[in-house]
Amino acid sequence: MNRSSKGLEGQSKPPPLVGRRESAAARSARATAIAEALARAYPRADCSLDFASPFQLVIATILSAQCTDKRVNMVTPQLFGRWPDPASLAAASPCELEAVIRSTGFFRAKAKSLLGCSRALVDRHDGEVPQTLEELVRLPGVGRKTANVVMGSAFGIASGVVVDTHVGRISRRLGLTRQVDAVRAERDLSAALPKTYWIAFSHRLIEHGRTVCTARAPRCGECPLADLCPRLGVKPPTGFPRRRGAELRATMLRARGPRA
Repeated sequence: MNRSSKGLEGQSKPPPLVGRRESAAARSARATAIAEALARAYPRADCSLDFASPFQLVIATILSAQCTDKRVNMVTPQLFGRWPDPASLAAASPCELEAVIRSTGFFRAKAKSLLGCSRALVDRHDGEVPQTLEELVRLPGVGRKTANVVMGSAFGIASGVVVDTHVGRISRRLGLTRQVDAVRAERDLSAALPKTYWIAFSHRLIEHGRTVCTARAPRCGECPLADLCPRLGVKPPTGFPRRRGAELRATMLRARGPRA
């Protein structure tokens, strides 16, 4: 969703760690605390792509590569008005389809993917969107991110953590991954987060990235994650120095209070 996570922020290598290396158990505990804080801050965050069926979500997510969700939502009403299902879209004229989706960018490649995906749905799945990650990623134009979006938002199945621009950037700032590659970053996040958080975590982190932890000017003073964030790669404002692992762990222990 939004833009591709490849080459985010112009980074050619992962940012350095701050302080002592965090153990997997400590990172998992902090990731859970972050997910819980996001749930309190953004309880209604959901998929920002408009869709009325799993098929529409597949198509909208393919279109969202290198494009904002807002722009995709402006294009899809006309697209689905003309071609509402896999059979009709599979039979669409490439030139007509390109004209409708032109404003989303890379329209020729995207039109090829939409046509190929629709034809594969008709030929292999009787026009129904499959409900397994393995089958989804075999569809033309559908990568792991798109498959995870569809599995989570259309079917409510947690197959992985969706890593888009916002999720990748903020996860590195939070020290939950050092990876710029989306698949590797997803692997780190899935290992750190309980599965029950996988679907909602991405939606909430995307909302957080749009409203508070922006790319150029993060508002750390307003951030609900400030006590859990080492702010890697961010020049901290006055009064918000980088936090080391020991400080983060102490903050978490104070927040939890004594255990029975």
